Amino acid sequence: MMTEQQQEAAGQLNQLVENVGRHLNADRCFLYIRKPEQGIGRVAFCWRRDSTIPDAIGPDWGNDSDELPNKDPLIRAALHTEPSVYVDDVETAPPTVLNRDFEAKNFGHRALIHAHVVEGNTLWGVLQPCLFGQPRHWTAGDRAYIDTQLALLAPLIKAFINE
Repeated sequence: MMTEQQQEAAGQLNQLVENVGRHLNADRCFLYIRKPEQGIGRVAFCWRRDSTIPDAIGPDWGNDSDELPNKDPLIRAALHTEPSVYVDDVETAPPTVLNRDFEAKNFGHRALIHAHVVEGNTLWGVLQPCLFGQPRHWTAGDRAYIDTQLALLAPLIKAFINE
C-alpha cells in the first residue's frame, strides 16, 4: 500500500517521464529507479508513443551492482556517477560506450539518452528516452533540457521509494 506521499511522487514521476518523451519526440521514455543502499533497481515508469513500442516496466527489483556492470557499460558509467551518455546510434557506438548485443536483446532501441539521476555521489536512477528504428543526433538543446529534468528527479525518487 503506497502512502499519500508515495502516490503524489508517483504521479509527478509519471508526468515527468511522459513530458520528457513528448518534448524530445521520443518513441519511449522510461525511468529506472534505485534503492542505492541495497544496490537494487527497476524500471518503474514508462511512457510510450503508442502500443507498438515495447513497455519497459519491470515489477521486480533486481541487483544492479553485481554482474550487470560487467555486461552493460552504460549502467557501469551510471553507477560510477559519470556524466549522462548520449548515444546517437547504437549500431555505431563503440564497445566502450555500450554493449550492442546487450542493448539489442534487452531494449531494441537505436538511439538513446542514458541520463543519470545523481545526488552527491549516489545514483538514484536513470532516465532513458529513446528512439527505435533510426539514429538521432542529440542536440545541445536536448542536453540542456535533460539537465533541467534530472535536477527534479532525485527528490521525487526518494519520496516514491520512501527513503
